Amino acid sequence: MDKKTLSRDGTPIAYARTGQGPAVILVSGAMSTGGTVAPLAVPLSERFDVLVYDRRGRGASGDTAPYAVAREVDDLAALIETAGGEASLCGVSSGGALVLEAAASGLPVRRVAVYETPFADFLDGGAEGNAEYTRRLDAALAEGRRGDAVELFLRLTGMGEEMIQGARQSPMWPGMEAVAPTLAYDNAVMAGGLVPRDRLASITVPVLAVAGGASPEWMREGTRAVAEAAPKGSYRVLEGQTHMVDPTALAPVLTEFFTD
Repeated sequence: MDKKTLSRDGTPIAYARTGQGPAVILVSGAMSTGGTVAPLAVPLSERFDVLVYDRRGRGASGDTAPYAVAREVDDLAALIETAGGEASLCGVSSGGALVLEAAASGLPVRRVAVYETPFADFLDGGAEGNAEYTRRLDAALAEGRRGDAVELFLRLTGMGEEMIQGARQSPMWPGMEAVAPTLAYDNAVMAGGLVPRDRLASITVPVLAVAGGASPEWMREGTRAVAEAAPKGSYRVLEGQTHMVDPTALAPVLTEFFTD
């Protein structure tokens, strides 16, 4: 990230910018930085002015306590101002919950796209499971057990124990522990883990909710529920795609949507 802007609370937010055209801001999910969504910026930059950024507490961006979802919305407001005063937003995974909240908050957003925001309405034990995850995550972070916090998140994603222990031995693990405190940020953005239907009903701009055809049914159904709750919502399925979506599969759908 080679540029920085200041959020309302003075936190420096690092971003990179490429391409020309209408502005599009890409927002990453949990355990990730702007570099995670940077590959998606490459095809989009052929038609758009694309900004990717490190969310607060990650990468080259700063952080300011105490955390609040509203402060992350302010970060997006600063980026939109940097982009010229209006932008479309695309959020991947839990980043989708953030862009939906930003649109509901009244930021100058043209269009909003989300890819598989993991709302758990259609997952067995969705709300109760999220409450238990929240309790254990908060305890691990409060006690400085960053590795345990990362393990909790990886189990939440469905990763098996053998793979988790393998990850602990990998060169990536120190970097994962470094951003572990932001797991609480994404958990707050998810706001209990269920589709925020009342909040989505207040969004007046077009919303595109996209899911992978090879993803679990509960994730597809949750994505469909987002589209149904937004007054101008639409739903698309990318056949053969999983939660780790191929940027070359998602980019044409986003290009069509953001060009309309």
